[in-house]
Amino acid sequence: MKEYTYQWNPKDAADPTKPILKITKSSAIGSFKWCPKKYEFAYIERLPQDTTEPMIKGTAVHNSREEFFDEFDMTKAENMSHSELIEYNLGLHPIDDYGDIYRNIATFEAQRFVQARDEGKLDTYIPVINEIMLDAEITIEHDACPKVGYLQANYVVHLQGIIDRMFKDDGTYIPIELKTGMWADWKAGDRRKEMAFYQLLVENASQESLDAAGLDRDIPITHWGWYYPESNYIHIEKVKKASMSSLIRLFVTMLKAYEDNNFKANYYFKTCQHCSFHPICDAAQEDVWI
Repeated sequence: MKEYTYQWNPKDAADPTKPILKITKSSAIGSFKWCPKKYEFAYIERLPQDTTEPMIKGTAVHNSREEFFDEFDMTKAENMSHSELIEYNLGLHPIDDYGDIYRNIATFEAQRFVQARDEGKLDTYIPVINEIMLDAEITIEHDACPKVGYLQANYVVHLQGIIDRMFKDDGTYIPIELKTGMWADWKAGDRRKEMAFYQLLVENASQESLDAAGLDRDIPITHWGWYYPESNYIHIEKVKKASMSSLIRLFVTMLKAYEDNNFKANYYFKTCQHCSFHPICDAAQEDVWI
């Protein structure tokens, strides 16, 4: 694979010695889609962002979830009762400010384990991958999304992402994303783009990286889902083909912003007032002045 960067220049695309554009789930869906100007500040100019409590909580809970599956002992758990499993699961979590979330996870996992045991499907309990990073390269054709506009060229971009967990059941893969915070239906579109991003990664990753992760390219991803321990909620659904089209449309929009060197601010006062870049954003300061 070639070198890759956020500080990408479309004029270098024809030069094989130059880095190509790096795209991650966070940079494209978590930042650019919400506000191209925020993306420019954070990823191109590399300006620091404030650390918030939701960020701290997210990191802690994600780390504990990864460690839970790394340390879970199937042999030890096999003959435990439901209540014993809850206490065992709790002991696999850290002692910090998020004990209520860990209690929900411990109870959820105890129930899931008992159900798998009763159905004779304990081989599906442990995920086939647990916090694995994958890299892939794809080509975005110049006419990939005429509704957004035609690109000046075909562009090779580098995708990189960490998949929380991937389960295997009935001969298919099911990625499940951990979400801290509360379930909200209005976020479904972005959640599906994130899962489409993971699907694109798996389908285009090198054979070497798939082998290292223990993934089989011939096994399809037919479903995806999200687990919200704070809401005691898990949602699994069939893959939405429209989500992949929507993701590619987002990539084209991003590439055009680079071509035009124009990263517009999507200003909305209720959310932008909490942005780390509010003091230096022209759109925000114009609103303050008005």
